[in-house]
Amino acid sequence: MVAPLAKGIWLGFSIAAPVGPIGILVLKQALQRGYRAGIASGFGAALADLIYGCLAVAGVQLFAGSGPVVAIAGGLVLLWLAWRSWHEPPAEDSAASGGTITTFLLTLSNPMTILSFAAMIAGVGAAAPAYFVTGVFLGSMLWWTILSFSAVSMRRWIEVRGVVLNRIAAITLGAFGLWAIYVRR
Repeated sequence: MVAPLAKGIWLGFSIAAPVGPIGILVLKQALQRGYRAGIASGFGAALADLIYGCLAVAGVQLFAGSGPVVAIAGGLVLLWLAWRSWHEPPAEDSAASGGTITTFLLTLSNPMTILSFAAMIAGVGAAAPAYFVTGVFLGSMLWWTILSFSAVSMRRWIEVRGVVLNRIAAITLGAFGLWAIYVRR
């Protein structure tokens, strides 16, 4: 069961990593109120990711008999998300401020999140769904913890390098998309 957990951690981390409004919000919380506030804000986003991961696993399992068609469709959506992440400028600021509940509601209100999870699960598979979605939560929390500690430790030097993070996320999403299309078919 290590493989589904590891896949979930990697995918949860990849979905959380692109710097957008939630990332800026968590970063601001960490810079203004310390790493605990940043981690608490990130917890809200990770909780929403966990809910979406569960919904995506349930939805994809309904189409399990479709095999290669679902894997290829998921791979194509992943490639589209990778392209979008690569070309999307990082968010400059977030109008909202708050903690766990704010980031939970903002993440939950993003319909692209469930599409991301559904595509990833269709592309890479979700054997042992409980381990997989647990890994998604842990991967997301890993990102928010790293971001919060990094922000506090580099408070004087920090300059958000959102484009770099978006590119790393795009490469990761693209790799999973290509893998889904060429290996899982």
